[in-house]
Amino acid sequence: MQLEKLKFNDGVRVFSDKKLNYSYNALEPYIDAQTMEIHYTKHHQAYIDNLNKAIKGNIDLESKSIEDLISHLTEVPKYIRNIVCNNEGGHSNRSLFWTVIGPKSDVVPAGEFASDIKKSFGSFDGFKEKFTQAATTRFGSGWACLSLTKDGNLEISSTAKYEN
Repeated sequence: MQLEKLKFNDGVRVFSDKKLNYSYNALEPYIDAQTMEIHYTKHHQAYIDNLNKAIKGNIDLESKSIEDLISHLTEVPKYIRNIVCNNEGGHSNRSLFWTVIGPKSDVVPAGEFASDIKKSFGSFDGFKEKFTQAATTRFGSGWACLSLTKDGNLEISSTAKYEN
């Protein structure tokens, strides 16, 4: 997923985020509008602002995509590496999150994706059960993720805090 970059008046390339495709209250009663708005406009924006502030003035870092920053953290100077790691993780994880969460739907996977889910988890209900377990047993804050492994299989994992 390529996250949007914008050019501000001072010419510095900065990370940004697109507008939500649904209203803040679209996930009620599971997530209330105020929680969604705070997480989107305050928490997520803080990750974007802190990441931009950390890399500002470093031409090499400013020119990298979020994926390049994630993949090459050892190239980030040590004095800002932790700041970049935490904030790019907070930004990229949330950017993906906003696109995969949405109002209740009866849509279930179909085609090859449905076959892969059945192969990996026995059924869509089996997937939901294992995904829910990964999400609810993560101590503290973190993420539950469905990923495609290098050998082409689906796997559910859980990461802590801002890891991705």
